Amino acid sequence: MGIFDWFRRSPVETRSAMSGFTAELMAARESYISGRRGIAELTATAQSCISLWEGAFALAEVDGTNLLDKRTLALTARSVALRGEAVFLIRDKLIPCSDWDLSTRDGIPKAYRLSISEAGGGTTQTALAGEVVHLRIGVDPAAPWLGTAPLRRASLTAGLLNALESALAEVYENAPLGSQIVPYPEGPETDMTTLGRSFRGQRGRVLLRESVNVSAAGGPAPAVDWKPSSVSPDIERSMSVESLAAARDAIAGAFGVLPGLFNPATTGPMVREAQRHLAQWTLQPIAGLLAQEASEKLGAAVDIDVMGPTQAFDAGGSARALQTIVQAYATAKEAGLAPAVVDAALARLDWK
Repeated sequence: MGIFDWFRRSPVETRSAMSGFTAELMAARESYISGRRGIAELTATAQSCISLWEGAFALAEVDGTNLLDKRTLALTARSVALRGEAVFLIRDKLIPCSDWDLSTRDGIPKAYRLSISEAGGGTTQTALAGEVVHLRIGVDPAAPWLGTAPLRRASLTAGLLNALESALAEVYENAPLGSQIVPYPEGPETDMTTLGRSFRGQRGRVLLRESVNVSAAGGPAPAVDWKPSSVSPDIERSMSVESLAAARDAIAGAFGVLPGLFNPATTGPMVREAQRHLAQWTLQPIAGLLAQEASEKLGAAVDIDVMGPTQAFDAGGSARALQTIVQAYATAKEAGLAPAVVDAALARLDWK
């Protein structure tokens, strides 16, 4: 047998792909470290907003199905906030999917190839669209089967926030904050290069340098030469603090959170208004999308309420409105108006 026959008869090496244990472990580790896009997902601003989403969905009330439990709703909120999508395989319970591929017809998903994470290595399953709950937000008309995360839609702001935080971290790590340079008269020769390098990371210390202003004939140094000079960087003039605050506010706004909620001087009414704004204009519409998707796939009318359990409503305003309605009915009764007339007048005000 020749050497070429030996190469042709050598066994073919096979490697695991897609949902193998190594791939799943690496994907899970990468997701844990860097998030979906690797920018700003681990910052306190983004995680605070995601926690608000997660907590609100965990408190939501679901009618029509037992599959959407609190654990599933919280997982849905975090997945949607980070990835813009959440996919669950329908079995006796909703099984979360770590990755998926799909085929469409007329822009509507028809079949899925799902990757399900396991402790000992993931598995892959194929399912029809009717067997999958697929929630999407921020849908682009060019790809209606894909969702986009809030940070992806605000990538410029997220990049600015990441760059500023990285720059400030380097300043606080390397800059000689709180250090001063104090001149002293001429003496033995000093290695100024070594002294200059020693400024790196020297915080709150007094650094000496050789005086540069000395009178002739060995007279004393002028008094102005003995004034210490600070070597702390002037961060205020770089406007980095204001830019960092603006980037944080923009990130909060991308998640539907009023920036005033994170203001140190915020008050109770502002907190309640931010809570109502987040639940009414961001979370309740997403809950409506999830309820519609679940109703189509689970075969039962599903309703999800975020406003009530989170108490994201104006209790004082509701009480005043009820008092006004009761007074209106009493006044109408004294005037002899028929109840149908009063109901018609309230209907014109969209009061049901």
